[in-house]
This record gives sequence, structure tokens and C-alpha cells, in this order.
Amino acid sequence: MYRYDTTDQRIIDERVAQYRDQMARHLAGELSVDELRPLRLQNGLYIQRHGPMLRIAIPYGMLAAAQLRKLAEISRRYDRGVGHFTTRQNMQLNWPQLEETPDILGELASVEMHAVQTSGNCVRNITTDHFAGCAPDEITDPRPYCELLRQWSTFHPEFAYLPRKFKIAVNAAADDRAVIRAHDIGLGLVIDDTGEIGFRVFVGGGLGRTPILGKLIREFLPRRHLLSYLDAILRVYNRYGRRDNMYKARIKILVQALGIEEFARQVDAEWAYLQDGPTTVPDAEFARIAHHFAPPPWETLPAEDSAHAARLSSDKAFANWVKRCVHVHKTPGYAAVTLSLKAPGVAPGDITDAQMLAVADLADRFSFGELRVTHEQNVVLADIRQRDLYEVWQIARSHRLATANIGLLTDMICCPGGDLCALANARSIPIADAVQQKFDDLDYLYDIGDISLNISGCMNSCGHHHVANIGILGVDKNNEEWYQITVGGQQGNAATIGKVIGPSFYAQEVPLVIEALIDVYRENRGDSERFIDTLQRIGIEPFKARAYAGRDRRRVAKVDSNEKELVNA
Repeated sequence: MYRYDTTDQRIIDERVAQYRDQMARHLAGELSVDELRPLRLQNGLYIQRHGPMLRIAIPYGMLAAAQLRKLAEISRRYDRGVGHFTTRQNMQLNWPQLEETPDILGELASVEMHAVQTSGNCVRNITTDHFAGCAPDEITDPRPYCELLRQWSTFHPEFAYLPRKFKIAVNAAADDRAVIRAHDIGLGLVIDDTGEIGFRVFVGGGLGRTPILGKLIREFLPRRHLLSYLDAILRVYNRYGRRDNMYKARIKILVQALGIEEFARQVDAEWAYLQDGPTTVPDAEFARIAHHFAPPPWETLPAEDSAHAARLSSDKAFANWVKRCVHVHKTPGYAAVTLSLKAPGVAPGDITDAQMLAVADLADRFSFGELRVTHEQNVVLADIRQRDLYEVWQIARSHRLATANIGLLTDMICCPGGDLCALANARSIPIADAVQQKFDDLDYLYDIGDISLNISGCMNSCGHHHVANIGILGVDKNNEEWYQITVGGQQGNAATIGKVIGPSFYAQEVPLVIEALIDVYRENRGDSERFIDTLQRIGIEPFKARAYAGRDRRRVAKVDSNEKELVNA
């Protein structure tokens, strides 16, 4: 993975010193709350419902074991012993003390980490496939390109105050596991007929209040022109993006207003001044960065390990875990392992300090000291020998990291929601917990098969509910929490935005509605059909009808004693 040079370290150390001085002046009464706000946001510090929240950058989801140990130490010393992994592959601490945040940034800098540009109207963390470098279906390793973009975007003087936040994702595999079309810019690595590496460039995607999939703006961009072309896109956006209305400030609104053809024309006109200029990237620079991502010293191993095969046939629980949590590796004898952060009773994406230490130990012992954070809020060990899988499973299980539910209904993406976030309209975590309790039966989950369920507490869509087979959105009605259901969304190459099935439901109804939707699928599915396949074949109406059948009966049921009777939507 990428390691800081002296320039990288000096920049981060100087930023920590600058922020420490800013915080000291604020605590001394020399900087007001309003004056501090843009300064703290530049360092990932929000003020949430109950206090500060610090978002820590994990570039393209890559962590060294030593860095995860430091996060465990920080969470234990400065927080409540828990970190939360986000859909942008970062970590959030939800209970730091304001006056201690400079010390936290100093601790992070000691292991080549920071919180720069994890908030604010700037280019945020670059994300990519969590199987990068080990996926059998990838064209090339996307991480060097992510690192190039990280270096280009960090402290970019032109793009520090964009009209709104800006997100970029990179995919280099046959299957898009980075949801590139749901980003402001999505980059798909391709190779042309001459063997040249380049990018398909999508622009204007995003979720939130107005979910839109990005549109193709360039079929093939030679990699040497990557930075100059992105400069051109961002210049057009920076110049014409709306600053008068934060709800219409994202680049997707500008692309929709102009049309993709006119937007592309303006980008090309701007690019004419930049193409072949100083930001052209020479092959030597690509090679320099790629050197940081050289393959680890994989052993020469048989494609199938006999002891592993024997374990699969003799231990059903282990076999179930392998089926859901172990993934094919491009190198014979190796596998990638997903450690589930979706155990029953745990907020999706949360990881304790003890679990962090356990994962760091697993990474050091079995996976060359590295790990990855996934878009789905889990953790991946990318390079496990087949013969070590049983031991990894046993250790992971002892730390509640081996729930065999990856890709299943309870492998939910979920934002912190109203329990923590000041922007949320409703709580997300209790809904996730209710779903986990309702469907806490692996045999039932295995029968349903692959299905995605995502939960967002507000229209900002931090839980990415729009691109889930079943999406749940918290909404506010007369100061009551209600939940809108969408169906038909999906990630991957055939990414689609889900459709709202109708009026919202109160909290107690949500697990029953999900059960009703799944019943329709089970009754109508064809051979080998997933939930999304059946829905696309028979349409939304049967699902909608079942979801609202018996709704009046559910409404008159008694709600929890601490809640008042709810009225019809």
C-alpha cells in the first residue's frame, strides 16, 4: 500500500499544528463558533445531535494493521471504544470531545492518517473496489489511479470551495463493485485495441434528494490525460454550479440542466486549454505510484487445498461461512475473506476496539498486514491462504466477525440515523435491529438468497437506499418517524434507482412489510432467480399490493407503551 514520503508527512504534520492552534484560539474565545466552523470542517469535524463527530479518511478503503491498531487505541482513549465504517470507506468517531480533537489528529498523523477533506465542499475520499489487486475479473489494479487522484485532489487550490461536496469512484473490474454511476464522477478502467489503458468517464451521478445515475461523457480517455480532463470537468462545475441553493448545488443538477451534450461541449472547450499541459501524467509517474501496490509475496500453492476441502465436507457451519464470506482470488491457493460487521444486535458498520485489534492481528498473521474497508460497511482480508481459512474463521467467530450473511438480507447498509446524526429525520439503527431480529434465521436467509437492503435516516441517502433491492428511507411526518419503502434498486453494471411503492409506514410495520415483499418473491420466483430478477420480470404491482394488504389491521395494533397512537399516513 502507499506509504508517505517526507513531503506527505510534513504536510499532514503542519495541518495538525495549524488546527491545534485554531482550536486553542477557539477555546480561548478568540475564534467564534461560526469562525471555527469552516476550519473544523476542513479537518473532518462535525457537530452532530449529541456533540462532535470526527470522520477519519481511509483512502480507497486501504488500511495497514498498524493503522487499525491506532484507530482502536484512539477509539478507546478518546471515544467510547467503537468506530463506525461508512459507505465511503472511512471511519467515524461519534463521541470525541471537541478540545481533544487536535490530539486525535496528532495520533493519526503518527501512522500516516488524517481527516482532511472528509467533509466540506471539496473532493472527498476516492473510493474503489474492495477486492482491488486480488480480484480475478479486474483489468488492472485500480489503486494506483486512486492514489494519483488522492494526491491531485488533496489541497487542490481551485477546488477547496466547490458549490457542493464532490465524490469520485474508480472501478477496474468486469463487475462494478464501486457503484461508479452513483458518483459525481465515475471512472471505469478499460483497455483499447492497441493495449492502451484509459477510462470510460461518467459524470453527474449521485443519490440524495434527487437520485440520478451518471451519464457517459467520454468513451475512452487515455490515462495520461486523466488529471487535465478532471480539472476541466471541475472547472465547469465550479464556474456554473449553483451556489444559491444547496439542494440544487451538486454537479448532477448542472448536468441535467445543460444536458450531457452541452455539458460535454463546455468541458471539451475548457480541456482545450489544459490538454497536454503540466498535468499530463507521464508513464514514469504511473510506474512510481504503482510500485507502492506491487503484489505481496504470494506463495506457489495448489489451486485446491486438500485439508480445506475436508473441512468443507465435515463442518456445515464453516462451509456456510465459506459460501457467503470467502471469495475467489486471482492467485491459486488464496482467497479473499469478508469479515461481517452485521452480527445480530450490532449497528451495521460498527466495530469495537477489541474487534479492531483482532482484525489487525488477523491481517498481520494471515494477510500481509493489510485490510480493506468495503462500501457495504464490512472488512476484507484480501490474501488468505486456503489452508488458513479454518483458523481465520475460528478466530473471527470468537470475536463476532464471522456472521455468514454477506450478500443476504441482514448484510444491511445503514447510516447512523437519528440516534446520532443532526440531519436525520428518523432513526435507522432501531430499524436495522428490528430487521435483524425478524430474520435471524440463516436457513431462511439462504433460501431467499442474494438481496440487498439499505437504510437511510434522511434524504441525504448516506445509507444508499436508492440502489438497494429494498430501500428504507426515514421521513418526518408531524414530528413522527415514518419509513418510505423503495424496491428495484441495484448496484453493479446494471445499476438502477429504486421506485417508491407508496405511502410510508410506521416503524413497527417495516419488518412486516419486508416479509410481505419477500413472500411475493418466494411465491413467484423462477429457477435461479434472485429477488431483483423476479421483481423486474413481474413488475412492482404485486409487491406493492402485498405490502399494503392488511395495513389497516396493522395500524390498529397497539404500539410500544412509550409511543402514542399514530394516525394514518
